[in-house]
Amino acid sequence: MPKSHKVLYALYILIWIFLAINPKYPEDWLLENVLVFIFFPIIIWVDLKFKLSLSSIAFMLIFGILHSIGSHYTYSEVPYLQDFTSIFGSDRNNFDRLVHFSLGLLIFKPLFEIVRRCTSGFNSALVFTFTTIATIATTYELIEWAAATLFHPDLGSAFLGTQGDEWDAQKDTLVALIGASINIFIFKLFLKDKR
Repeated sequence: MPKSHKVLYALYILIWIFLAINPKYPEDWLLENVLVFIFFPIIIWVDLKFKLSLSSIAFMLIFGILHSIGSHYTYSEVPYLQDFTSIFGSDRNNFDRLVHFSLGLLIFKPLFEIVRRCTSGFNSALVFTFTTIATIATTYELIEWAAATLFHPDLGSAFLGTQGDEWDAQKDTLVALIGASINIFIFKLFLKDKR
């Protein structure tokens, strides 16, 4: 594994530790971080196996940092976007939407690198990566709902972050697909000669 990858992993771990200190809702933090405990070792294994690019590692870890910020405060109460969204007349904290959008925007490239190594067609790799993002986004919403229902029904609102929006899960999935669509446009425009 390249030293640059190790540096990014170490930086992520330090930020994760910092954000693990005194979270606003400790039980919600623990529930949110089950994903980190599962996927961080998998990411390292995938990096070792597929030798991902530095930018792919950086994108995944930026996504992980956003997730850590959301789990520290709980997504619906992250303070950083509230002033920005109030400019547009919204009372809703849209940090969770930013993270779902980032799923499509940031996770697309590492997934594409993996898929591209397993398939011969550039376009088929793009389509498969897009559908994988759609599947991840939808599956996450289902897992989130099931986890809140099964483990901590009392944390449902904080964990789900719906903020009174009955269409929250669908909108979260939509913004992930918008992020993935941006990647398809960029890849088709700038990588078409590198097939």
